[in-house]
Amino acid sequence: MARLRNARATSAGGVVVRANGQRNELLLGRRSLERDRVVWSLPKGTPSGNESLDETALREVSEETGLQVRIVAPLGEIHYWFVRRGTRFSKTVHYYLMEPLGGDLSQHDHEFDAVEWVDFGATEKLDLFPTERELIEKARARIEPRLAS
Repeated sequence: MARLRNARATSAGGVVVRANGQRNELLLGRRSLERDRVVWSLPKGTPSGNESLDETALREVSEETGLQVRIVAPLGEIHYWFVRRGTRFSKTVHYYLMEPLGGDLSQHDHEFDAVEWVDFGATEKLDLFPTERELIEKARARIEPRLAS
């Protein structure tokens, strides 16, 4: 049995939020993983060249969602492991709380099948990765007092 090589990976992304009337919404991407399984996730990606984490987050969120965004505050990071081509990766993803400035969701790239605004209350019914679900709840706790004012 061959041993897996270990490596580290880093990404950055965003939890984009907005107030829509009385509702607080976040931006999620939808992806079909299997014939009958749809997973929702936050936009994120890998640094290019000498990009800082915040530059990476801004670029990746823009590419994957079609929106221009700005960073409001750092939100935290998540860690997980995955295996690809005989290598076991320890991955850290740094997330930022963001708000939209403009753009068009129809301009999202191929990373997602669709990108949609989702009411925070509706996320309980969606298939989300547990680490991202925790981060979404952290964002919700931070924004609800701010968006209500």
